[in-house]
Amino acid sequence: MLKAYVLIQTDAGGGTKVRSEIGSVPGVRLAQSVTGPYDLVVRAEVEDMDALGQMLSDIQLIPGLTRTLTCIVKGGF
Repeated sequence: MLKAYVLIQTDAGGGTKVRSEIGSVPGVRLAQSVTGPYDLVVRAEVEDMDALGQMLSDIQLIPGLTRTLTCIVKGGF
């Protein structure tokens, strides 16, 4: 299982709409609005890198999304 966080920037005022659409993308486990340079943080869990790539492609097609930054989780407790 591959886990990642995806930081998302949206058009001004578009965070709520993007967040509601992101919930239907396979692999997305949690999407939260945040403050700071990004508008949303998504927690994702997928099978492998290919599935992560597909999930990111699906996310980037959502209207109102302007930029993403993906952080793959390497470890933890």
